[in-house]
Amino acid sequence: MLSDVLLGELAALAVLSPAAAFAALGSYLLLLRAPSERVVSRVVLSALSLSLAASLAIWASAVAAPHAFTPVALGRWFATGSYAFEIVLLVDRLSATMMVLVSLIALLVGRFSVAYLHREAGFARFFLLLALFSTGMLALVSAGTIDLLFAGWELVGATSVLLVAFFHERAAPPRAALRVYVTYRLCDVGLLGGAVLMHDVAGSSQWGEVLGAAPWPGAAAPLGPGAATALALCLLLAAMGKSAQFPLGSWLPRAMEGPTPSSALFYGAISVHAGVYLLLRVAPLLQRAPAASAVIACVGAATAVYGTLVGRVQADVKSALAHATMTQVGLMFVEIGLGLYWLALVHLFAHACLRCLQMLRAPSALRDAQEIRAAHAGEPLLPLGVVGRLAPAALARRAYWLSLERFHLEALQERLIAAPLMRLGRLLDRIERRWVAALSGWPVRAAAEPGEHGEHREESARALGASSAMAFQPPARGAKRARS
Repeated sequence: MLSDVLLGELAALAVLSPAAAFAALGSYLLLLRAPSERVVSRVVLSALSLSLAASLAIWASAVAAPHAFTPVALGRWFATGSYAFEIVLLVDRLSATMMVLVSLIALLVGRFSVAYLHREAGFARFFLLLALFSTGMLALVSAGTIDLLFAGWELVGATSVLLVAFFHERAAPPRAALRVYVTYRLCDVGLLGGAVLMHDVAGSSQWGEVLGAAPWPGAAAPLGPGAATALALCLLLAAMGKSAQFPLGSWLPRAMEGPTPSSALFYGAISVHAGVYLLLRVAPLLQRAPAASAVIACVGAATAVYGTLVGRVQADVKSALAHATMTQVGLMFVEIGLGLYWLALVHLFAHACLRCLQMLRAPSALRDAQEIRAAHAGEPLLPLGVVGRLAPAALARRAYWLSLERFHLEALQERLIAAPLMRLGRLLDRIERRWVAALSGWPVRAAAEPGEHGEHREESARALGASSAMAFQPPARGAKRARS
């Protein structure tokens, strides 16, 4: 068993290694020309390898320790008034297992991306975001306070949105990234509210003081049932958004617009399980809040049914895998709601490894399907759905139609959430433009919307084109030449 000082140094090394790679490459790209693909990949992969080695040492020590619960204080980021942002890492069996999973899959996906994104225009940008994501995710799973977890949570969300919009020259990826961004921001209110409530109710942000210092999953937290339930429901909202749970999971298939390696890393293996990790971390809190545990189980069960039905009617493999991921994560929510925390952790680890492999092999899945059909010599394959064979035909057709429409969830979210927020954003943009124009002394017309300027530019362009066409048009036959 390693000493607490050495554990702290290893934990800091695991988190800061990809951060150092991001800072070094980012500074070089900002100040000088872009380095070669070999330099970029070697810097990031070396940092991830170092992080994996440190995580494995921490995991071995945490598993060998009979009572593994070691908070490691690394200092204070800032302080204002009665509040201080303490940088505390927590080393226990849960965090050590997640650190190994994050660093291992990030390293494998990075190595896969060296060949997959070869000569891609955004090669260096992808590896920069990979290093930043690894930093945020390692900080999230090793955080000893909810404040540090929130910082890592936001880094993961930012890199997720940027990688969904990786191919920004096309129209679909930015739109999908905007949908992911809106969902994340709405659900992150739950995590922010939970952090504020934890400070107010427990007077601390450290997991050891709020949840108890027993080894994970520990005993019931020393909080009242009402406070524990309110705090658990706030954290559940954040977990539902990050883990694409019903009815907030419609963004997950859209996120497949990003590159295949980012889909494998974020929405197959790591990022989509961040909500599961959050609920596993607050397991002592859930033991004190049976009502919140019941809600978690219901949300997971609804997600599993929804993901199964919709996934069966998808025409492309990445969308089918996205809904399969949603289904399995929903089952993890059910396990957490039932108090089966160890089973949920094993399920998380195994599912992340399997889904990462399936996502990376998604481009080859079509060829595999063709080979399977060829092996059957044209014979139709047996239907896999037991419910589809046993249910009445009318009910099966109705379920098939609803599954094709994804139960109208996207339309409802577009009408009730996304469209009002976009209108509010455009309204605030108009107000800001007019306010800036008034303060700057510009005419009010100068504060018009970009669309209005675009219309004027189009009219001017049409007029200019018409005049140019007239100027270069040859004179009519028989017309007199103008005198000079």
